Amino acid sequence: MLIRPITANDDAAMAAIIRQQLKKHHLDIPGTAYFDSELDHLSRFYQVTADRAYFVICDEMGQVCGGAGFAAYDTHHHIAELQKLYLDPAVSGQGLSYILMEYVMNAAQSAGYQQLYLETHSNLQIALHLYRKLGFSELESPLQKTVHPTMDYFFLKNLT
Repeated sequence: MLIRPITANDDAAMAAIIRQQLKKHHLDIPGTAYFDSELDHLSRFYQVTADRAYFVICDEMGQVCGGAGFAAYDTHHHIAELQKLYLDPAVSGQGLSYILMEYVMNAAQSAGYQQLYLETHSNLQIALHLYRKLGFSELESPLQKTVHPTMDYFFLKNLT
């Protein structure tokens, strides 16, 4: 497997994976990433500034199997937000989410962030397990007003 920054050629594959997974978990509703305006052009959004990045994981044939990224959340407190961690169900059970998460956490730390925040939903039980196993602390509420009001779980992890 290869992890690399997203390109415009990856946009359609990642949008399809994200929408497929959200629909599978009954989250193809307003208030989720399913309706994000930048979803069909993720590469454009993440290549705008140095304080954000998105990475795709590809198989041996170069096919995009999933991705995850980060962007500034609270620059004053050096907090980034984990964004759009999704994998194609065909590669589930291979530990790729852990590999991708470690990559994103290291990249966020290299970008100067000290903490990584995330919002998720109770329907995404595998994601909840992943975040807890990686040492994220569960918060009672979002750190700030959330862009995705449907999310009902909030986590924070120190990167330093």
